[in-house]
Amino acid sequence: MSSGYKPDILWSPHHADRYVICDTELSLYRIGPAGSPETKAGALPLSEQTAATLLAINSDTPYMKCVAWYPKHEPECLLAVGQANGRVVLTSLGQSHNSKCKELVGKEFVPKHARQCNTLAWNPVDSNWLAAGLDKHRADFSVLIWDISSKFSPEAVPAEKVRLSGDVDSGLVVTKPLYELGQNDACLSLCWLPRDHQKLLLAGMHRNLAIFDLRNTSQKTFVNTKAIQGVTVDPHFQDRVASFFEGQVAIWDLRKFEKPVFTLTEQPKPLTKVAWCPTRMGLLATLTRDSNIIRLYDMQHTPMPFGDEVEPTIIERSVQPCSESIISSFAWHPSAQNRMVVVSPNRVMNDFTVFERISLAWSSTTALMWACGRHLYECTEDAGQGAAAAEKDIATKMRERAQSHYGHDTVQVWRNHVLAGGDDPQLRSLWYTLHFMKQYTENVEQKQQSNKQSLIYSGIKNIVKSSSGTTETRRCWSGSDRQTDVPRYHSEERSLALQLCGWISRGPDIDVEPFLKSLEQEGEWERAAAVALFNLDIRRAIQILNKGASAEKGDLNLNVVAMALSGYTDEKNSLWREMCSSLRLQLKKPYLCIMFAFLTSEPGTYDAVLYESRVAVRDRVAFACMFLNDAQLPRYIDKLTYEMKEAGNLEGILLTGLTKDGVDLMESYVDRTGDVQTASFCMLKGSPGEVLKDPRVQCWIENYRNLLDAWRFWHKRAEFDIHRSKLDPSSKPLPQVFVSCNFCGKSISYSCSAIPHQGRGFSQYGVSGSPTKSKVTSCPGCRKPLPRCALCLMNMGTPVSSCPGTGKADEKADLTRDKKLAQFNNWFTWCHNCRHGGHAGHMLSWFRDHSECPVSACTCKCMQLDTTGNLVPSDSV
Repeated sequence: MSSGYKPDILWSPHHADRYVICDTELSLYRIGPAGSPETKAGALPLSEQTAATLLAINSDTPYMKCVAWYPKHEPECLLAVGQANGRVVLTSLGQSHNSKCKELVGKEFVPKHARQCNTLAWNPVDSNWLAAGLDKHRADFSVLIWDISSKFSPEAVPAEKVRLSGDVDSGLVVTKPLYELGQNDACLSLCWLPRDHQKLLLAGMHRNLAIFDLRNTSQKTFVNTKAIQGVTVDPHFQDRVASFFEGQVAIWDLRKFEKPVFTLTEQPKPLTKVAWCPTRMGLLATLTRDSNIIRLYDMQHTPMPFGDEVEPTIIERSVQPCSESIISSFAWHPSAQNRMVVVSPNRVMNDFTVFERISLAWSSTTALMWACGRHLYECTEDAGQGAAAAEKDIATKMRERAQSHYGHDTVQVWRNHVLAGGDDPQLRSLWYTLHFMKQYTENVEQKQQSNKQSLIYSGIKNIVKSSSGTTETRRCWSGSDRQTDVPRYHSEERSLALQLCGWISRGPDIDVEPFLKSLEQEGEWERAAAVALFNLDIRRAIQILNKGASAEKGDLNLNVVAMALSGYTDEKNSLWREMCSSLRLQLKKPYLCIMFAFLTSEPGTYDAVLYESRVAVRDRVAFACMFLNDAQLPRYIDKLTYEMKEAGNLEGILLTGLTKDGVDLMESYVDRTGDVQTASFCMLKGSPGEVLKDPRVQCWIENYRNLLDAWRFWHKRAEFDIHRSKLDPSSKPLPQVFVSCNFCGKSISYSCSAIPHQGRGFSQYGVSGSPTKSKVTSCPGCRKPLPRCALCLMNMGTPVSSCPGTGKADEKADLTRDKKLAQFNNWFTWCHNCRHGGHAGHMLSWFRDHSECPVSACTCKCMQLDTTGNLVPSDSV
């Protein structure tokens, strides 16, 4: 540790709360919590939490150039001081009653020729050895290794070598070093190598770094470089060394010492100090002259390269311990993580902690983890009862839905919304729409009308545009003789739209009674009453409301609504109509609101019903199909479709169908929610081929497959692929594994002559034993014979007739029990070690009683090579 007129810091190797400030004198400080009893009243504040107390001052060693603290516990306060005349003096701080310390304090180590001492380093193992690096002298060595246990000087001390501070007993002066290195050179910095305490790394003026082994000082390993200052070894990676020259830092690997592993970014000003963090691997701090910033280089995750081409990545940071004052020096705390003390030229000290970079990692299961220093934190989504389903992340929802086989119910399509939790009205509407579409296409009466099947998936928007032959009717209120002036419109396309809305089941007759009963079972009393009223059955609507009021957990206010309905009159200026028009807006339930809006509206002007956003889209569309004419209906459907597409509302699939408009709507939905799961399943349900070829649809499907793989739901991803191939045959992948010929390398499948290199399923290899099936005993490409079975010695492709090695009739019958098993018996099978094999049926029969290969002179234990070969089938236990 070098020193001069600018103060420097040196931490005690024994006490984590003590350090020395050295410039013209040595000052020992103890650091502690601010306000504690140990901290005296005159303590210097270092930070908001810590303060330093001055314990001792030593001014007996003037002209200090460098200081090194003795590494062992005893004596604990022994320091070596290098002076401007090259002498090394042992001194101490504070009173020590240790006899060994008293013997050593005051001892001097004097070189032959006076010149400046640049650096000192204690040997970490042989702690009596002290290495001193001196300036150049043409007749002397620059590195002297002293043994502090030397008891006397072998020769008299010349008068010119008297200690600068005064006379001294000649018995305390040592002039004979233990080792001398680096003749006719200079040493600016040095350090002992932790891996081998007999080796010393020197940095000299001849622009070289040299490694000396004290066991053979005539040999050395050296490299030419300008970076010969501040040599320091990484305490966590003992083959990594840092050195600097002016504004550039070089990082060396002692295992590959020819050139630096990498060089850090050059600074505009000369460097004054570099130091590795003792508590963090690969963290290097550097300080430039007249700067208030310390630069940090994080090499914690950087592998040390051995190739010439590799250039590792360094994460660079800057910290500012002091806001304004210039930093003279700094020192890492020996044990506290990322903590350092800095000192300014006027001895103002500051205790500072470098905060770690926070690294975030978000797992595929929505668990968030972050690392800060040596701490690892995990944050998981709250799965308690208080967490509402709507607050869950979409990834969590999709994961839970995948576990419940969401989207895979192709029989009762509407049940998929139940598998999704049943709490999302948009998903409910979507899956009911797809269910009604599937139900209509499966209708026996409609199967022969292919144009209707394609039209049904194009959505109500396209259905109503093709409407023709619309008839207008006026009918009485059901159960009443009063004629109503409300016109209703009928056509085949409008009936189809009502079926898709779920109001009627099939046929041209509008019978909503089954739909009303299903709504009553689900407890949707207001919606059922509104549907009954729209079908001009006011008596049925009143009956439903009364039933809802008397049901368990029913709303008694429904009786009041029923009473209001019973007073309906079609007179334009009646008090009933006036009061209902003004008070209906105060009703909180939307279906009750639109019921009175319908009764108080003029024929053909039903905006209060059609644009009530709280009402389900399918009910508004069904109402429009009944009461809007051919001019009004397409305009309303187009406007509603545009709103659904912009909002990404899945209820709009009823209008767009599974068309390009439907893909646009689904894109808005995915952009809003990220639910690629629903988008994938929806587009696969009965979609035409041109829609599935849309790049957006393919992107959703592939992203969902990747999600399942990331969640390790490999079986569910395979189930999805099977489900996809059934609905979209073009997505079925080609076989990727086939048996090839030993001679030509082509597939031996039947189709290989027509489609080269196309594989086929294993179940097609060979023949099943049927006399009508042709035998394939040679390669169809080159006509060379196929290998022979090791047991029956027949060419592969010959059907299995019997199983050699067993005479049991039950085993033979078991192998040919059905066609599927018989086909498997003819599969090609072989050992990957010895390459012997044959028919699968024969191999199974052989290895029931044997473990060795059936080929003579082959000692391969084929069955024992496979871990599954030692397993006992569960049905045989």
